[in-house]
Amino acid sequence: MRDKPYKGTKGKNKTHSRKNKESYPKKEKINISAQIDSGENPDFIYGKHAVMAALEKNTRINKLFVQDALSGPEITTILALAKEHKIQVQNVPKTKLNDLTDNGVHQGVVLSIAPFEYAELEDLFDIANKKEEQPFFILLDGIEDPFNLGSILRTADATGVHGIIIPKRRSAALTATVAKASTGAIEYVPVVRVTNLTQTIEELKARGVWVFGTDMAGTNFGQWDATGPIAVVIGNEGKGLSRLVKDSVDEILTIPMTGHVQSLNAGVAAALIMYKAFENRG
Repeated sequence: MRDKPYKGTKGKNKTHSRKNKESYPKKEKINISAQIDSGENPDFIYGKHAVMAALEKNTRINKLFVQDALSGPEITTILALAKEHKIQVQNVPKTKLNDLTDNGVHQGVVLSIAPFEYAELEDLFDIANKKEEQPFFILLDGIEDPFNLGSILRTADATGVHGIIIPKRRSAALTATVAKASTGAIEYVPVVRVTNLTQTIEELKARGVWVFGTDMAGTNFGQWDATGPIAVVIGNEGKGLSRLVKDSVDEILTIPMTGHVQSLNAGVAAALIMYKAFENRG
């Protein structure tokens, strides 16, 4: 429930009735996310930075493939991590790695892993509480490009976002391509997958979180007060926010532009929003 009406983005006009942690009490855990299938079909993480991040996290790893005769400080570190965690290592020709990654830029190292797991919404609140911070979530409304999702994960990790929420349909999923694009951030930023994004927005609002959308027509994000418990919805690369989502948010934020092309890549727009919040939140 909202104690007082929301009055805009300028700090002097806004009352954060949701700022007190007691305004979003922990409730009984509800399975609103769809867990990824835990079958035996492996996925692959490749590239030195992504592989090192996965090895440090040491979850879901089956085997490490390393290109024959490959050496160097980073390879030495990767092999040491694999030995430390007792992960099987297999030396293979470059052509084998090309096949595993569909000719991706693997840099000579590929991890075979179990499918990525999704978090629960409750997990995101738990992370914020453990850090003694106000919740800061990113919701993605139909981001279908895996490179955009990977980029957003990378920026989220850098700016203190406690988790990302994506819809089950019309969205890029957690894949090896996303892991590569995130340069390992996929191991540190939990992702929740929900059936209905607007219902999740309403649940967040009921738990004391202010929810902002991004669109061409809205309040200049430079005036945004991002303190307190917040969530920001980033729209589809081409269509922006869906109508139902736009109608559900507390306020629309706009990134002002003066150029001839009045739109930004979704990953870039998300990065600007996240860094503005990061700066505002101290």
